[in-house]
Amino acid sequence: MTKTTQDSVIGTIKGPGEEPHEYLFITTDNSRTRIGEFVYYVAKDGASERQIIGTIKSRKLVQHLPDVFLADPGTAPSEITSLIGLKKEDAPEIYEIQVETVGFFSKSLGDFVNPRIPPNPGDRCLLASSNTLGAMLSSKKKTEEGSAHLGSLLTRDSGEVPVVLAVKDVVSTHLAILASTGSGKSYTAGVLVEELMNAYNRAAVLIVDPHSEYKTLKSLQGDEQFFGDDGYKPEVRIFTPDKVKVRFSTLTEADIRYLLPEGTSDKMSHFLRQAYRSLQDGPLAKKGLWGYHDLRDLVKEQLYGDDKNGGNQSSIEGLLWRLDSRFDRRDGIFSDSEHIPLNELYRPGRCTVLQLSDIEQTEQQVIVGTLLRRINKARMMTVRDEVKNTESFIDYPVFTLIEEAHRFAPAGSSVVSTNVLKQILSEGRKFGVGIGLITQRPGKLDQDVLSQCMTQIIMRIVNPIDQQTIAQTVEGAGRALLAELPALTKGQAIISGVGINTPVMCRIRKRLTAHGGETFDAPAEWMRWHSKGEREKRDIEDAVYMKESSKKKKEKIGNIRI
Repeated sequence: MTKTTQDSVIGTIKGPGEEPHEYLFITTDNSRTRIGEFVYYVAKDGASERQIIGTIKSRKLVQHLPDVFLADPGTAPSEITSLIGLKKEDAPEIYEIQVETVGFFSKSLGDFVNPRIPPNPGDRCLLASSNTLGAMLSSKKKTEEGSAHLGSLLTRDSGEVPVVLAVKDVVSTHLAILASTGSGKSYTAGVLVEELMNAYNRAAVLIVDPHSEYKTLKSLQGDEQFFGDDGYKPEVRIFTPDKVKVRFSTLTEADIRYLLPEGTSDKMSHFLRQAYRSLQDGPLAKKGLWGYHDLRDLVKEQLYGDDKNGGNQSSIEGLLWRLDSRFDRRDGIFSDSEHIPLNELYRPGRCTVLQLSDIEQTEQQVIVGTLLRRINKARMMTVRDEVKNTESFIDYPVFTLIEEAHRFAPAGSSVVSTNVLKQILSEGRKFGVGIGLITQRPGKLDQDVLSQCMTQIIMRIVNPIDQQTIAQTVEGAGRALLAELPALTKGQAIISGVGINTPVMCRIRKRLTAHGGETFDAPAEWMRWHSKGEREKRDIEDAVYMKESSKKKKEKIGNIRI
């Protein structure tokens, strides 16, 4: 690719396209008329001349050399055409290009406006220069306050036209990163987090990390690239699974019921509901001091009610057994008194990584649901000026990035985290609670949840069900761009929605920190296992193990004799 520093004529407009907002132009230029490229024509709008920008939607070869000229691969077609007097620059191929109109860029609005003035046949069609596009595509510039530089326009040289999101719009109206496995969704999320944590954003970010892929972000803390002139340094905190605690009193009845083992009957649920409501109406609930055993005691009290001999004793005892198996564990996640304070999870200039690996999926869903419910309530109360200087006082917007989002809002089934997500996605903008969803299976994600993410970063998607889901729920990207999804390669994305002025095909920039989600190279690991150094290391470990085993065996025999 060559740098497009100036607007240049690329073809001649033929007439209207298939749709009212489309037109066709004719060209011999095959190199600069790729899908997703930006062109324009000039039209009179009152007293003003407007550059009406459009994107190339499709292309068709309408005139070409006879097939017989192409039949011999050993002879270049140019050699044959030279025999009949055609020069190399007089290419006989003619292309018909279909363009979808975007509109002219209004500086006062900072957005595109479609004046609905169609071009005339014979008008010139021009290729928009990189400088023109750089001033139009993004409302923010690189390193500007509130900007997130993700990469560059795919149809131009790398770095020639920066693609920059407006963080305010991304956070307030929510984000979805959608891609097949191995397409680079976690890598792209890492690029976004780098931008959010830089000195020109200093965001309050929490990452829900089911696979421990984001621990490499720790290097942000000592990297001068992210420092501010005023002494700002980003902070990264990682909560490993053993540090994740949820206070029992923050669970709803639905949370508790959801965590119980399969086979919990309707009768058991009834007695749980009775006990939970009694607890909520009692004095402990007002002080927020109740724990698991307070609930258990109220369940147990029902054993001695009027229904003791009515066949309900076994149901209550079964409920008690189920409750104990889940919650009566000293080293468990659910605690009577402990949980992670919100201001430790969210703080401007801090990225918190909540690692949920080694925690079973139902518990992960309840942890995320409870956490989102807490932060949403805290922000609502703070915005409404209902709290001051308490744990629920969070006087800044927050952003939560959720990996494997289809786990927490699956399509076709209701889990405890789904309803919380729906509430935040529909109301969070008013209270400064932003959500980012990352998934490799959009078809398995609740469509109501996906449709409320108003900025989308869509990478390679091959599965037809996932493609159909995106087409039905993503409003910003046109069908022509979505048809490109299977052809995208690793690190390429379609970005659309309110975070950018018009949908673009983007080449994601290189990360500044190490990526933690790389695929294991199995053959290399097998070869390493057989290397001399690894063999010697295993021999030493085996010798130490045998020595310790022998020592324990002797001690055991000695104890038996005593």
